[in-house]
Amino acid sequence: MRALVDAAMRRIGAHIEALPAMPACAVEGGAALARGLREGLPAEGCAFEHVLEVLFDRAVPCSFNTAGPGYLAYVPGGGLFLAAVADLIADATNRYVGVWQAAPGLVQLESNAVRWLAEIVGLPAGSGGFLTTGGSLATFSAVVTARSERLGERFDDGVLYTSEQAHHSVQRAARLAGFRRDQVREIGVDERFRVDVAAMAAAIADDRARGLRPCLIVGHAGTTNTGAVDDLAALAELAAREGLWLHVDAAYGGFFCLTARGRAALAGIERADSVTLDPHKGMFLPYGTGCLLARDPAALRRAHGSPAEYLPPMQEDPDFVDYCELSPELSRDFRGLRVWLPLKLLGAQVFARALEEKLDLAEVCAAALRELPDVELVAPQLSLLAFRHVPAGMGDGPELDAHNRRWLAAINRRGRVYLTGTVVRGGFVLRICVLSFRTHRDRIEAALADIRAGLAEVGG
Repeated sequence: MRALVDAAMRRIGAHIEALPAMPACAVEGGAALARGLREGLPAEGCAFEHVLEVLFDRAVPCSFNTAGPGYLAYVPGGGLFLAAVADLIADATNRYVGVWQAAPGLVQLESNAVRWLAEIVGLPAGSGGFLTTGGSLATFSAVVTARSERLGERFDDGVLYTSEQAHHSVQRAARLAGFRRDQVREIGVDERFRVDVAAMAAAIADDRARGLRPCLIVGHAGTTNTGAVDDLAALAELAAREGLWLHVDAAYGGFFCLTARGRAALAGIERADSVTLDPHKGMFLPYGTGCLLARDPAALRRAHGSPAEYLPPMQEDPDFVDYCELSPELSRDFRGLRVWLPLKLLGAQVFARALEEKLDLAEVCAAALRELPDVELVAPQLSLLAFRHVPAGMGDGPELDAHNRRWLAAINRRGRVYLTGTVVRGGFVLRICVLSFRTHRDRIEAALADIRAGLAEVGG
């Protein structure tokens, strides 16, 4: 075992040390690589060194460098090494934590971690939840719980309300929970891409007048397109007035509550009935670490609990939890250790300082972009900003979109950073999302240099 770990660690250490020098995106030839890696079921084993060569010399390099400092695309996940150590311990000990009785101490450590996350976003004592593989599954369970609490067994006349800027997981969660597409209202947004609360209230009133049953509002604390944060306090007031469940998708933005600026921007999140968080975003943990928090964990149990004769007795003591009763999973890994260990070893303030730095770096980007001729910023918020170049005489349309796609390609071709694009109000824009703990001022300066060089290349 020591030999295996030592051999793997030599490769891992070299990989992490090389991250800053690696291309931010290197997927050219991916199809040929994938075909070359196809193989049948091995009848005999092979040397571990050969496996490490396949992984680190062939498979890993052909990828987005998501753990590197130049990854400014989508929403970065830093891959904090402490979480990898936690996974090694959790996987090696291989204890079952879906039922409290199977590992009371380990379940308590995971419960501590979940409670810490609830404290970060301001949910009151007694709130709880569970860790998932990501925000999509967290949102799915939130929709199922809201359906159970507000509509009961019959829900063909229920209606959900969200923003036209909602992550696609909201619509998908609604479909998986049994709602039709016409039961989801996507409400328009204001100039800062925040949902129009008055329009949402009017839609709710109109649906009630038609004999429908409004049940759920999904607000956003950092949208994927622009980083927009809805007026969460106003949504909380609307939900309370109408008797609706309020869920906040804070997968990207929720951990900014650790900062003063983030708490101000996300004011009202503490009034939500449920919140989606992704520790693999704002806590820099490895992908596959999401969370659903609920003000009333008993609601999760009412929606998900299902007895079985072969299971041990479930906990009735509110101080303890059976995770199989709160979530869709019975079999599950001990993913709580990858959240508990970094917070225990580092403390919350280390994460707060890192997130403050990301907000500062986003402001540096925004200020520099404003100085570029004919560059429009699209409502920068939190550590995410969208922008485009609008040359004089070039109106909205396919020509402008193609111009900005060429600009994005020119930036990424240099390899020091990787940006992505999206479509906002029908037009193509470029995006920067600063959220890796390895991204610092030097890489942002490199990104801005490549942005300027790319713009000159395409005729800016």
